[in-house]
Amino acid sequence: MIKNYTAHSANERTYLAWVRTAIAIMAFGFLVEKFDIFLSYIAMALHQQKQAHLGIHSARDLGMALVVLGIGMMVVATFRFVRLGREIDEPDEHAHSNRWPDLLMIGALMALGVFLLAYLAHITGRP
Repeated sequence: MIKNYTAHSANERTYLAWVRTAIAIMAFGFLVEKFDIFLSYIAMALHQQKQAHLGIHSARDLGMALVVLGIGMMVVATFRFVRLGREIDEPDEHAHSNRWPDLLMIGALMALGVFLLAYLAHITGRP
């Protein structure tokens, strides 16, 4: 039997949840970028090139930002998983020491959400 099996299992489940979330964020970023390209081709087919070109750079930036955020989440999750695995095996008790990476990722998600909301408001013409 593995020592502290339940704690290690909880750590691994948390890690896998972070990885699943990061993959979903990267997939959403890919979808945002490709869907905007699709819309620009449709607009060009309808001879509305000026409107098609208006939003494509923002969608590319948002899509790339989401992919980068997903990669960053995987890196943070991996460091956290390894650090907590070591702390679980140590005989001394530790307080949760560093919450800045978690708060940074949540802040980045919130900022990208606000940017997405502003982008959608800009595209639809609503204030």
